[in-house]
Amino acid sequence: MAKNQEVERIAKKLDKMVQKKNTDGAIDLLRELKNIKMSLETLQSTRVGMSVNAVRKQSSDEEVQTLAKSLIKSWKKLLADGSDGKGEEKEKKKEGSPVRSSSTSKDSGSSEKSKKSESPPTPTSPTTPTTPTFTSRFTSFPPAPVTTDNVRTKCRELLVAALQTDDDYKTIGVDCEHLAAQIEDLIYQEFKSTDMKYKSRLRSRISNLKDQKNPDLRRNVLCGNISPERIATMSAEEMASAELKQIREALTKESIREHQLSKVGGTETDMFICSKCHSKNCTYTQVQTRSADEPMTTFVLCNGCGNRWKFC
Repeated sequence: MAKNQEVERIAKKLDKMVQKKNTDGAIDLLRELKNIKMSLETLQSTRVGMSVNAVRKQSSDEEVQTLAKSLIKSWKKLLADGSDGKGEEKEKKKEGSPVRSSSTSKDSGSSEKSKKSESPPTPTSPTTPTTPTFTSRFTSFPPAPVTTDNVRTKCRELLVAALQTDDDYKTIGVDCEHLAAQIEDLIYQEFKSTDMKYKSRLRSRISNLKDQKNPDLRRNVLCGNISPERIATMSAEEMASAELKQIREALTKESIREHQLSKVGGTETDMFICSKCHSKNCTYTQVQTRSADEPMTTFVLCNGCGNRWKFC
């Protein structure tokens, strides 16, 4: 348990470095990871592989890139074995046992060769699972129906390209073509045609998934944290990055505050002219919205038509 907490702590530090686009000190964290005896359970629970891969792409330091590649390569072998290597050690002990004859070892060697010939490895295939807990989420979905419609086919291709914007899909081990077909089919089933609404919905998914400033959306979709049903119906506000959501929230609060200030209280004046009805019957309120050395902001309300504006 302590090991998992230590790895999770390092992974969070690496994620912060990537967000701040400053990987100074990453080499020390990677060295700590190298000295930790990693287990399959720790890899799956902490998702440290994604953090290391993100640092590798962000950093321009060759030493960081080399060490990150080495760690990811060793962890991929661990995932492929499906164990901590204990089973392999047991097999070696059994083979080295004096009870076994040389003929037995030859037979076992020939059987292993035949097994390898029957199922050749496909390391470059994106369908090869690297995170078993994730890929099982997609196998439960029924396969999307094949389409001969040129518009739908092109939309699926654009979705695949958006999902493959970074190398995260390789690290996670997800079939992007299958996932893209799922998302496109769900959108098509909603509109029952390839009209402008259908194209607009697909266009917003593609642009948000490709957004380099919002990698969390793409990773959550690839990891299954956001299901195909969910991404197919999400609004633009829901898909926005955390930074953009904060900006929108701040603007909303500012608009509400300005509306309330200009509506409540105030002093009647004829110094201002309304741009809508050209009336001089106005009420103004002054508020210190900026720092103390800055002038006050004046909010003006037209008593005739209700038009409100800010006069700086």
